[in-house]
Amino acid sequence: MISRVMSAELSEHAGQRVTIAGWVHRRRRLKSVSFLVVRDRTGLAQAISGGDLPPEESVVRVTGTVAASEQAPGGYELVSPEVEVLAQPCEPPPFDLYRPVVGAALPAVLDHAPVALRHPLLRAGLEISAASVAGFRETLDRLGFTEIHTPKIVESATESGANVFGIDYFGRPAYLAQSPQFYKQAMAGVFERVYEVGPVFRAEPHDTVRHLAQYTSLDAELGFVRDHRDVMVVLREAVAGMLESVRGRAGAALGLLGVVPPAVPAEIPAIHFTEAQRLTSSDESDLAPAQERWLSEWAEREHGSQFLFVTGFPMSKRPFYTHPDPARPAYSNGFDLLFRGMELVTGGQRLHRYEDYVRALGSRGEGTAAYEGYLQAFRYGMPPHGGFALGLERWTARLTGAANVRQTTAFPRDLHRLSP
Repeated sequence: MISRVMSAELSEHAGQRVTIAGWVHRRRRLKSVSFLVVRDRTGLAQAISGGDLPPEESVVRVTGTVAASEQAPGGYELVSPEVEVLAQPCEPPPFDLYRPVVGAALPAVLDHAPVALRHPLLRAGLEISAASVAGFRETLDRLGFTEIHTPKIVESATESGANVFGIDYFGRPAYLAQSPQFYKQAMAGVFERVYEVGPVFRAEPHDTVRHLAQYTSLDAELGFVRDHRDVMVVLREAVAGMLESVRGRAGAALGLLGVVPPAVPAEIPAIHFTEAQRLTSSDESDLAPAQERWLSEWAEREHGSQFLFVTGFPMSKRPFYTHPDPARPAYSNGFDLLFRGMELVTGGQRLHRYEDYVRALGSRGEGTAAYEGYLQAFRYGMPPHGGFALGLERWTARLTGAANVRQTTAFPRDLHRLSP
């Protein structure tokens, strides 16, 4: 199988006899000839055959001579083929995978995800997702970050209250981690700059097009910052790197979906939360989805940017570890990044002195006992630091124009779905 030629490489082997392999995407029978379209990881290839053809989704190995053909995918096809069937489906797929679009409703697609994701359109979103992660890693590696891997089983649910999944851990209670926040801060005290790509779990009873109970978080934390604006600069570089990687690695997927990646301004426009309130005529202490949409439209209209930073959220709406704005202590050195009408990233500067944590927890009626493991790092000196977290599935949905985040998730977990 190592010597096989991929469908996208047929043009390099004109006149040669080669072997391809993949799934039978479609078969078409005419009076005197039959066409076999084979799908592999790079696209489609066509073979002209005079014999019987195996059913759709059969796994085949096809050996034939490469010849030019204007009607064939990619402009080349195999003639005089020998077809070897490696495996046949037990039954036809639940819907035709060769049709240009998937005719089934989203629940049916998700119920049959192992097969449905073979459809080129559904697969394309996941290719873009993978390219985004590669770009995130490449950019942060270039900026001197170290990739880390932190526990997803934790002893106490301390970061954001009761919205956690409890588990039985050898007879004692434990929880699935909502975020690598505490660990990435600790590791910023080891490597200065760290990032992680991993699952996080949120037991929030949201049944919306933008929420999942498990999603992939792209996290970063960096030390020796002046304030949250240094974090925003790194985030801008990460987003630009992700888009560059998508263009380079998933160009065919972009074309298939008709997606044009946005440009990232050299400096993403930013407004303070109080200005966002004024613009949207709101006195709420957070941004509602409708306000996020309005602000994104405003940013594109006024600044030509599909990205917008909103900074300085009220401290009452941010976690206890958030650093307040020294000039306006009721507001935070925190931010959200809006992208195409939706909050995509949350980040900011963190507290870094032990006594500040004691004071912050006390102001919220909490002591330090439940946080001793977390606070260890701050007992022994931590630099000013900050970071951010970006939800991969939400990013991919916004980028591809998917109406529901489940469309860009291979096997979504939500309020109702635990299988497949």
